[in-house]
Amino acid sequence: MRNASLVLGLVLATALTLGAFIAPPPAALAVQPDEVLADPMLESRARALSKHLRCLVCQNQSIDDSDAGLARDLRVLVRERLKAGDSDEEVLAFLVARYGDFVLLKPPVKPTTWLLWFGPFAIFAVAGLGIWAASRRKRPATAPAAPLSAAEQEKLDALLAQDEHPPSRPPSDPPQRPAS
Repeated sequence: MRNASLVLGLVLATALTLGAFIAPPPAALAVQPDEVLADPMLESRARALSKHLRCLVCQNQSIDDSDAGLARDLRVLVRERLKAGDSDEEVLAFLVARYGDFVLLKPPVKPTTWLLWFGPFAIFAVAGLGIWAASRRKRPATAPAAPLSAAEQEKLDALLAQDEHPPSRPPSDPPQRPAS
């Protein structure tokens, strides 16, 4: 009975340990309580806007998910603009004017962001064309092999004849039986 409870305890401990490494981390709640607006409607607008704004420090997180100091400053700025009566579009326009399209997690497709949007596809297209052109290029023909001289031909014939009729080996002595 004691062994069964020990095994059960080990299995449970292993499962919990593995679960801690496999389970996704809980959603980051970077918004601090002192940042939250009293008006729930304004707070929900601020949260929605924050999810679409890039943390300029982390670059792959929204300011809503980032713990960086600059992300906190941007969250506070968004909330201040909303309290001042700005619409969502005005808040975004203010931030884009201040930080550029890079502050948006999904920047608009326009001439200044074409490289960002289409650059990877252009690189793949150029690489594909290069590979295609390299495969289509004619390779130089190899020169035909020079014919064998008479001496070389005789050597070759002798080697081939040896392969067809290997020299016989003397039979080996059969193994000796121990005397009984």
